[in-house]
Amino acid sequence: MVEALYMGCVPVLIKDHYAKPFNDILDWRKFSIDFGLENIPNLKTILMRISQRKYIRLQRNGVQVRKHFVVNLPPKRYDVFHMILHSIWLRRLNTRIHDPHQP
Repeated sequence: MVEALYMGCVPVLIKDHYAKPFNDILDWRKFSIDFGLENIPNLKTILMRISQRKYIRLQRNGVQVRKHFVVNLPPKRYDVFHMILHSIWLRRLNTRIHDPHQP
């Protein structure tokens, strides 16, 4: 999927129970297409139903998002390094630490 973004394509994710990278930060529905494994026989039909207008919108959004998957040395603002740190920070905020001294 990252390679599709690098090439300016719309990622098509055929998955069940797959955690997308930075799902807690990025709205993958705005730049990718995904469906479950049971829809593989209908893949062509599903993809052909996507209007050209929607495809172009997904593609443009993907071009904007791909900067978040770029590895820079040294790290640059909004690159994959910063996305990982941000994702960890968000998960830390959402995690409750159990205090053994409280019932």
